Amino acid sequence: MLLAADIGNTHSVFGLFDGDALRASWRLATRREGTSDELGVLLRAMFAETDLDYRDVGGMIACSVVPDLNGVLAATCRRYFDQEPLFVGPGVKTGMSILYENPHAVGADRIVNAVAASTRHGCPVIVLDFGTATTFDVVGESGEYLGGVIAPGVELSAEALFEKAARLPRVDVKQPARVIGRNTEEVMQSGLFHGYVALVEGLVARIRGELAVQAPVVATGGLAPVFASSLDFLEEVDLGLTLDGLRMIWQKNRR
Repeated sequence: MLLAADIGNTHSVFGLFDGDALRASWRLATRREGTSDELGVLLRAMFAETDLDYRDVGGMIACSVVPDLNGVLAATCRRYFDQEPLFVGPGVKTGMSILYENPHAVGADRIVNAVAASTRHGCPVIVLDFGTATTFDVVGESGEYLGGVIAPGVELSAEALFEKAARLPRVDVKQPARVIGRNTEEVMQSGLFHGYVALVEGLVARIRGELAVQAPVVATGGLAPVFASSLDFLEEVDLGLTLDGLRMIWQKNRR
């Protein structure tokens, strides 16, 4: 079985594949101060809650945007799973040409998402990821990674309002009952929710304008389901997109 890990700034997602089938997945808070022993014990405990055996793990692949945790993850894999992890980065086969001015500067998770989305939905395609940052990644008609857009994530913006404005409370990100709020919580939720809907709609329209084609849009990330019903152009919400992209890249590098 293959253990795949998507290490993000806020959350880390682990998935266990048996061939092409995702057998189990776990979402954890990313702890930069965590140790390899803590992570190893936690992962083994999660295996214990399933009918799966950690000793059946025969490979490990990861994409990480937190370089400080790469060593921790590698040590966990060696000690607790007896595997040497493959980190998506320079030198790893993805099957995708990267037309970025500095290809090494593109986040590994963005390339992984682009690989998965283009494989599943064809080209061109736009990947919308609601994470710590809200990112848009664009694959061209010939299957090349063109680049994209990075905007502050909606939860990051909500936290900034709470921290920088003395009289504003911390609020949950969700769709309010109306656009014109009638109390402080409602007006903040309206600005966050409807503001991000407008941001996404506007950027998708402009990206499609540059491409000169109505490219499908695939969404992923923890907050994607919150916004999905308000974004009519979404082809699919796929919370497992990154994990499946990792599986695809693993297979390309095992041939």
